Amino acid sequence: MEMVPSEEKQLVPREIESAAEEPRVLCIVQDTTNAKTVTERLTLNLPASTSLSKLFEDVAHKAGYVNGTFDLAWSNTPDMAPLDQGSDVSLVDSGFEPGKKNFLQLIDKDGEQPQIASVNSSGLDDSSQDRFIGPLPRDGTVGCSSDYSSPSYSYSSILNKSETGYVGLVNQAMTCYLNSLLQTLFMTPEFRNALYNWEFEESEEDPVTSIPYQLQRLFVLLQTSKKRAIETTDVTRSFGWDSSEAWQQHDVQELCRVMFDALEQKWKQTEQADLINQLYQGKLKDYVRCLECGYESWRIDTYLDIPLVIRPFGASQAFGSVEEALQAFIQPETLDGPNQYFCERCKKKCDARKGLRFLHFPYLLTLQLKRFDFDYTTMHRIKLNDRMTFPEELDMSPFMDVEDEKSPQTESCTDSGAENEGSCHSDQMSNDFSTDDGVDEGICLDNTSSTERVLKPKITQEDIRKTYGGSSGSRGYYSSAFASSTNAYMLIYRLKDPSRNAKYMEVEDFPEHIKRLVQREKESEEQEKRQREIERNTCKIKLFCMHPVKKMMMMENKLEVHKDKTLREATEIAYKLMDLEGVVPLDCCRLVKYDEFHEYLERSYEGEEDMPMGLLLGGVKSSYMFDLLLETRRPDQVFQPYKPGEVMVKVHVVDLKSETIAPPVSVRAYLNQSITEFKQLIAQATGLSAETMRVVLERCYNDLRLLYVPNKTLKAEGFFRSNKVFVESSDSSDHQVTFTDSLLWKLLDRHGNTIRLFVTLPEQSPGRLANRTSCPKASGDSEDSFEGAKGSRKSVEAILEESTERLKNLSLQQQQGCSTSDSQKSSDHSDFEHIESPAQEPDSAPQPAPLDDRTRVASGGSASGGASDPENQFPSEERSDSDMNNDRSTSSVDSDILSSSHSSDTLCNADSGPLPLANGLDSHSITSSRRSKAHEGKKETWDTAEEDSGTDSEYDENGKSKGDAQYLYFKAEPYSPEDGSGDSQKCLLVHVDKRITLAAFKQNLEPFVGVTSTQFKVFRVYANNQEFESVRLNETLSSFSDDNKITIRLGRALKKGEYRVKVYQLLINDPEPCKFLVDTVFAKGMTVRQSKEELLPLLRDQCKLDLSIDRFRLRKKTWKNPGTVFLDYHVYEEDINISSNWEVFLEVLEEPERMKSMSQLAVLTRRWRPSQMKLEPFQEVVLESSSVEELKEKLSELSGIPLENLEFAKGRGTFPCDISVLEIHQDLDWNPKVSTLNVWPLYICDDGAVVFYRDSTEEPMELSEEERSELMKKESSRLLKTGHRVSYSPRKEKALKIYLDGGPTKDPGQD
Repeated sequence: MEMVPSEEKQLVPREIESAAEEPRVLCIVQDTTNAKTVTERLTLNLPASTSLSKLFEDVAHKAGYVNGTFDLAWSNTPDMAPLDQGSDVSLVDSGFEPGKKNFLQLIDKDGEQPQIASVNSSGLDDSSQDRFIGPLPRDGTVGCSSDYSSPSYSYSSILNKSETGYVGLVNQAMTCYLNSLLQTLFMTPEFRNALYNWEFEESEEDPVTSIPYQLQRLFVLLQTSKKRAIETTDVTRSFGWDSSEAWQQHDVQELCRVMFDALEQKWKQTEQADLINQLYQGKLKDYVRCLECGYESWRIDTYLDIPLVIRPFGASQAFGSVEEALQAFIQPETLDGPNQYFCERCKKKCDARKGLRFLHFPYLLTLQLKRFDFDYTTMHRIKLNDRMTFPEELDMSPFMDVEDEKSPQTESCTDSGAENEGSCHSDQMSNDFSTDDGVDEGICLDNTSSTERVLKPKITQEDIRKTYGGSSGSRGYYSSAFASSTNAYMLIYRLKDPSRNAKYMEVEDFPEHIKRLVQREKESEEQEKRQREIERNTCKIKLFCMHPVKKMMMMENKLEVHKDKTLREATEIAYKLMDLEGVVPLDCCRLVKYDEFHEYLERSYEGEEDMPMGLLLGGVKSSYMFDLLLETRRPDQVFQPYKPGEVMVKVHVVDLKSETIAPPVSVRAYLNQSITEFKQLIAQATGLSAETMRVVLERCYNDLRLLYVPNKTLKAEGFFRSNKVFVESSDSSDHQVTFTDSLLWKLLDRHGNTIRLFVTLPEQSPGRLANRTSCPKASGDSEDSFEGAKGSRKSVEAILEESTERLKNLSLQQQQGCSTSDSQKSSDHSDFEHIESPAQEPDSAPQPAPLDDRTRVASGGSASGGASDPENQFPSEERSDSDMNNDRSTSSVDSDILSSSHSSDTLCNADSGPLPLANGLDSHSITSSRRSKAHEGKKETWDTAEEDSGTDSEYDENGKSKGDAQYLYFKAEPYSPEDGSGDSQKCLLVHVDKRITLAAFKQNLEPFVGVTSTQFKVFRVYANNQEFESVRLNETLSSFSDDNKITIRLGRALKKGEYRVKVYQLLINDPEPCKFLVDTVFAKGMTVRQSKEELLPLLRDQCKLDLSIDRFRLRKKTWKNPGTVFLDYHVYEEDINISSNWEVFLEVLEEPERMKSMSQLAVLTRRWRPSQMKLEPFQEVVLESSSVEELKEKLSELSGIPLENLEFAKGRGTFPCDISVLEIHQDLDWNPKVSTLNVWPLYICDDGAVVFYRDSTEEPMELSEEERSELMKKESSRLLKTGHRVSYSPRKEKALKIYLDGGPTKDPGQD
């Protein structure tokens, strides 16, 4: 092939040059053979005349695969027909469109994964290829005519070595500074060779904590590994760092110094003990010369790097080059005026000249460009991106000390620069804060290879010039046009000395201990590669199973199986994974294709038991569009074949006589079947008559469709993959009625809106039921409404007798507070465990409840006409309520999330009998609300809560019930929880129409609780047993779903304008300053004094607190912080904003109340005694204004500290603002320069602020190390108990440390 020079002076094939004039075809290839690469895209922009075979070659080259081991197919072709790899047909003739995106997929060939190409697979050996570290070339390169690339670089595999021949470093998070330094040290031959010559003794040190060993291991991997990039976690672990350090940005020069110090410590008494000094240490003279007598005072200092200022302090322009900055570094300054120098020879202060002189330059000269500065205008740290040039060869002779230039230390320091042999560290750069995309491949100027062949460098002088920073124009402070992170920050020059300049140690020249290390790492890498190969060939797919024992719950797991395993072997793996051993025989299980979202069985695999899973699933993919289901059957059953294209229908048989709906029977049909054929199919599965069959499709919630057109297809009726139908076949007259008026529709409507709730009743029900809820009896059929009612009649009568006696005894105790006539109305049938509707008479046979005569939610006073006075409180109710809610958090608004609970159906046909509708609702009951036709045209009542209180009232202004006169389903029966938690409490299983309001729901619960609905509260129980009170009586139960839990607690329900309030005691000097006392009710318009009067008997009876009304106060509570003090004359909702489930502090006063008006300010003060290392108890100071002067005067009067010596500081955090006594003296902002308390940094605008104060003349106690350590332990223990951090530091930046003992000793008090 003829080669011609391109614009970049490189030789390219002539066909590529001519191809630039013809149309281009953009190919975007997705590699679907590997889970790691499925989200990446390979992009190729090829001439339209390119052949298919050339396309395959280019894709193989770019993806890193061996050509011929993969196929390419169109992405938009369903059958994935592969392209002809050996064809010479052009792309245009093969269907590719020029100027458009052509999407292809790289797929397995014959079920085999593509083979990864080796480093030399391109036909060129390592010695003949250009090597560089950095991103792969984006423009046209020999061997691949791609000049288009996607924004995100695509790596074919982490196991593939980069085409540069170098191995990169993975950026842990923000460790680019570390990677830069490691790359620099690795590319320094003298440092790398010396590190290889050091031998690690495992018997003397743990390899995990050995910094030299981990660096040595990293360098070996960088030189010999076949990976694309290496992790640095082992190196940082040897530093003693944890994962959080990876998110700390540090300075590369600081890291260099700290790491060199650590290496010197580790290398003591070894051959490398003085390595750092030999390579990096120089000497300079710090002198002062008298200008009168010429006397010079000086000292010799050593240095490892030279910090060069970018922009002098106060200057508007920066230095333009490294030479200018070096000249400024040694430029002497004149000491005159007040800065005169005292000359020992003149014996007086004289003008002098002070400066630095270089005496000796190191072999490796490190220059730090100080690009980070502090802006005193904005008070922030900034980066200077100004342009500063640096030469390839740096002549240091102008900066030597002329007087000492004949010194042996300076003879060799003539200059330093690039070496002609191609050493990559004549001029070496390491920039901090570089941009990384997860992999750092570094910068290297190595232009030689093992055969000494000189090739054109990949990094050009233009690339180096881009690291100068700034722009080509003005060098102003803010004039940088390249405010980027690629500006040079650290320069390393190597001395030109052929006798010392070393080359990299080759692999064959490695010491024996390094060769052993290489072998170990190679074996580890091969093991990792084998493991990755296994993962690449492993199919990972979701697995489901309806477990036949564990409550018939749908269980989920992940099946991981090798692609070469057969379906039979995969079934056995899934069998063990789902814990079916000993439950179901293995031959009664099979894997089928399953769609979890639609609960659809797509197909079964009859006769394919020996087919590999890779072929069965369509290859190894990162995700599949389907799942697998492990289906089980009974030994006497036979698996039903599932064919592709079928739809699954769950058929529920409805019995109108017993008003029951049976569990589903699975039937498979085709979308092109007619309704008549579908009815015959159902008749075969259920045994019903197809002639009289009515089929109702439930397409979605609130949508029931009767299928009555015989010739209409299932597809036309709206069937999909998975469907749910209800069928009924009887000779009743219900067939003649319009569907929406039929009994079938009403039954399905009730079925769709009925939910099952678990209700826990109080342990005792001390109230009495004045009147029972009435329900009209059936006027028609006499059949039992639900199965099992007759069998439970005897136990119900026994329970009723016990309940009657209990209620009679309670009524006798209440005769003083209630009328005798009312107490006698408690009837025999007011029991806790009555199974049937509470309207039925206990001595009569259970009556059916037809759909038209459901349990009535009565209006007016029918439910509680004889209710006792709501103000009549039972002490036991209040105690029970407050005790149970001691530590519970409640919410005024029952803002429950609307959710539905759907259990999965049995996937095989079962011969289970029909279950009662209320007692055995099938698990697929729709839990979303469906509007009943009976309520059409009627305005729905939602939340009619009073705007002023945020709560609903069950009664109107005349005290009458506002419940809607609706007939909605309600049924309750006793149950015992499986966990035994309900032994001491009565539990109900309630089936209720969720369109019922909370008020009506409470009225239906009255007979079971034993008190009127105004005397108990409803709490909804969430996960982790959190309880929230439901208070909006006019809202429906639509937010509830199946199996939700409800707890009933005794206590008066709220009226209009009332709020439930939790009262906590504030104990400012106790270790636990917040203690719950009681629950109470405050009302709108009530004064604070009135609420205090109502609190007194509660505090006396329940908390044993006998207080005077003038010796305690109420104040605002914001989490744990005490706030505004409420004065007695304040009115709730007028002066004090109040909300439901409000919380207040009760504070006992030792003296009469000093707060008289809202203009006063109550501050909690605490004295700090540094001489005793202790804090005194809190004392309250009442201020008449927000003046700092008044606060100081009050504190001075309180403590006796002179006003001029008094200092104060505001506490931090939540009350009581705990802080360690070891930190309080220096960590708080003492004596802020403000005149009022309500400004920054104090912001003390409300009562309850914490203020510490001290005597400025009081010196802190001198502590020995033992005393300090002991005190630190005590403080840690104290602060941990209060939940506060042991230490507080406002410092945001973390100092860089390397720990030689493997890690820092953590303070037990720190998180």
